[in-house]
Amino acid sequence: MTITITAFERSPDGGKGLARDTRVRWALEEAGLPYAVRLVSFQAMKEPAHLSLHPFGMIPTYEEDDLGLFETGSIVFHIAERHGGLLPADADARARAITWMFAAVNTVEPPILDLVTARIVESDKPWAQERMPLVQERIRHRMNQLSARLGEADWLDGGFSAGDLMMVSVLLRLRPSGLLDEFPRLAAYVARGEARPAYQRAFAAQWAVNGPKA
Repeated sequence: MTITITAFERSPDGGKGLARDTRVRWALEEAGLPYAVRLVSFQAMKEPAHLSLHPFGMIPTYEEDDLGLFETGSIVFHIAERHGGLLPADADARARAITWMFAAVNTVEPPILDLVTARIVESDKPWAQERMPLVQERIRHRMNQLSARLGEADWLDGGFSAGDLMMVSVLLRLRPSGLLDEFPRLAAYVARGEARPAYQRAFAAQWAVNGPKA
C-alpha cells in the first residue's frame, strides 16, 4: 500500500498548521501509516492533473493505490475505518465518534470560516465593520454549546477519536482571532490535542515545508 497526499507548496498560513493537509497528516500519524507528500503550487491546483483528483482545485487529496479521495472529512474517515486507532470498537461509540466528525465540519467550522472570510476577504467592504460582531456572536454561540457539552471531560465521548481530531483541527482555526481564549475548556481541549505525539509529528512535517528558511 502506497499513500500519497497533496499539500500547498507554500501554505498561506506560513506553517501554523491551519491548512487542511495537517488534519490528514495527523490521522495518518495516529494510525502509524507512512505516506508521501506531493507539493502543489496554486497554479498547479487549477490544472487538469490536479482537478482530476480534486474537482474544486483545492488541497489535500489522498491517493492509496487505485483509490483517490478529496475532502478532509472523507479522507480522515477512510483512514479511521480502514486502519484502526481512531474509532472505537464498540458500535455505538463508533457511531458517536463519526457524528462528532460531521459536527466538526458541518456545524462548528462554517461560522469560523465565515470569520476568516470577514477578516481577510471582506475587510475592505463598507459594511464589514457592522458585520463582524454578528459573525463573532454566531461563533460564541457555538462555542458555548460545545464547551457545555465537553464539560470537564478530556475528549468529546470517552477516549480520543477521529471526532476529536477533526474538532481540534477546526478549533485551531479560531486561535488567531483570540476568540478561543474566551473558552478555557475548549482552549485546554485544543492544547491536549496538540500535545499528542502524532499531532506533533504531523505539525513538524508541514512546518518543515512552510516554516521560515534558514
